[in-house]
Amino acid sequence: MKLLYTLFMRCLSCEKFSLSAICKTCQKNLLEPTFNKRELEKGFFVYSFYPYEDIKDLVNTKYRFYGDRVYKILAKLAFKKFAQNFKYENIVTAIAVDDHARHEFSQTALLAKALKSRYIKPRFNTLKASNIVKYAGKDLQFRKKNPRRFNYRGEKKLKVILVDDLITTGTTILEAKLLLQKYDCEVLFALALSDAKF
Repeated sequence: MKLLYTLFMRCLSCEKFSLSAICKTCQKNLLEPTFNKRELEKGFFVYSFYPYEDIKDLVNTKYRFYGDRVYKILAKLAFKKFAQNFKYENIVTAIAVDDHARHEFSQTALLAKALKSRYIKPRFNTLKASNIVKYAGKDLQFRKKNPRRFNYRGEKKLKVILVDDLITTGTTILEAKLLLQKYDCEVLFALALSDAKF
């Protein structure tokens, strides 16, 4: 009972009383997103909102039963704000990368959902990995030898924003982009919550 009280009655950051997983003060003072741009290949960029080292503990709540509460807050602070300022000539589809709910919820689905706007339409359960391999702590060589082998079940000829929670080497995003191009989709860019090289 004490654990539940600690998790749901106190802020995960400052530990002060809070009905939210992260109190409003910490959201304002510690989680103001900083827009970062990284080129993964010529002319193709991934944009992220936080350096991984700054929010590592929050990112890793995806393995905890309360992680969905944390990701909803992060999605609102970063992805929703991005969507409110994004304009495009056509409707763009936000596709969550591998939005399997392996830990009670899908962190990429929560992030993509926050992008819903006049110009962005999120799609779910369309891009899933058939090779379930953990990349955490693995080098680029391992990642290249063990691709995700995505399956795509969406429409053709879409304008796409790829959505992921963490960008490290970029191999996952580039593999997803390559597959979508086979369906005549144009991947405009990728959005990630955090960047390990930021």
